[in-house]
Amino acid sequence: MTPRDILYRRLANQQIARPKYRTPREMVAWLGAMQAQDYLGALWAIGLRLPNAAEADVEQAIASRTIVRTWPLRGTLHFVAAVDIRWMLELLAPRVIASGRRRQQQLELDDRTIARIRTLFVRALQGGKQLTRDEMYALLESARISSAGQRGYHILWRLAHEGTICCGARKGKQPTFTLIDEWVPNAKSLKRDEALAELTRRYFTGHGPATLRDFVWWSGLKVSDAMAGLDMVTSTLIKETDSKNTYWMSPMTLASLDVPAKAYLLPGFDEYMLGYKDRTAALDRRHAEKIAPENNGRFMSTMIFNGRVVGTWKRVLNQRAVVLTMEPFTALKKAERQAFAAAAERYGEFIGRPVIVSG
Repeated sequence: MTPRDILYRRLANQQIARPKYRTPREMVAWLGAMQAQDYLGALWAIGLRLPNAAEADVEQAIASRTIVRTWPLRGTLHFVAAVDIRWMLELLAPRVIASGRRRQQQLELDDRTIARIRTLFVRALQGGKQLTRDEMYALLESARISSAGQRGYHILWRLAHEGTICCGARKGKQPTFTLIDEWVPNAKSLKRDEALAELTRRYFTGHGPATLRDFVWWSGLKVSDAMAGLDMVTSTLIKETDSKNTYWMSPMTLASLDVPAKAYLLPGFDEYMLGYKDRTAALDRRHAEKIAPENNGRFMSTMIFNGRVVGTWKRVLNQRAVVLTMEPFTALKKAERQAFAAAAERYGEFIGRPVIVSG
């Protein structure tokens, strides 16, 4: 299997080149979870995979509780389908909580303190209330519990991981927090093996071709658990190899080699980049530092052409338009410039603003 095979199949399976879903819930459920540290970028990550979607459509899916933003994988924010949030947390969160205990001890957040905070949050949020981060911190301070330094963040992180709170709808430009049991009362639990098999199946059908190592990275599972999950769903997948790796994917992937040769403007932290441990099929190592500056914690927005990363882009909103500054790694040909201009127009349609392209 060649790098081109890998990229074109991923473009199709991730619904970038061949969107087949119509709602944010369907799209998020297909991929299992979608990275969402950058809120506005995450809205676009969903929208670019849906035909003719607008930013308001994705925000409405959040407000109507069909998708939820929380910390289900790797201790980082993701969107998940509301119905999936409970079993994903039950499967994945205990290991993440355990990995964070030393930091919580340094912040003097022992189990007794967490229990007290849990009671405080449940009382304050009962009845469907949604509070912003600052309001949650003020609630802590009123109970003489410090939110200084990183304590506030780690408190919210811990209570979200254990399934007490999740993000609600935005209040103005601020995210809110609410009780998960009230916000998504129909979220289902699964037996551990069922959950492991379901997560594994979702990953390889939505992200494939991908390796076991990719899945371990994406899920945060132990290697032994990831191997067990793959064993459970092997009969529903196919595998192909290159000179170094074994890739797993859905049988439907075989029909994915004639995807349109188009340009795409992907947000930072997009699953097309963050969904894999090994990104060399899409990204030349010479440019890796431009996409993920070392020790920065950021993943830049990427310009994609024929599946490869060919540059980065940024956006600036003003009162009348959105200015998109493109920074290709090398000079673009006329056809490529035209393709990215079309991609920029699509982004403008998504956020409802005229587009000015710079660079």
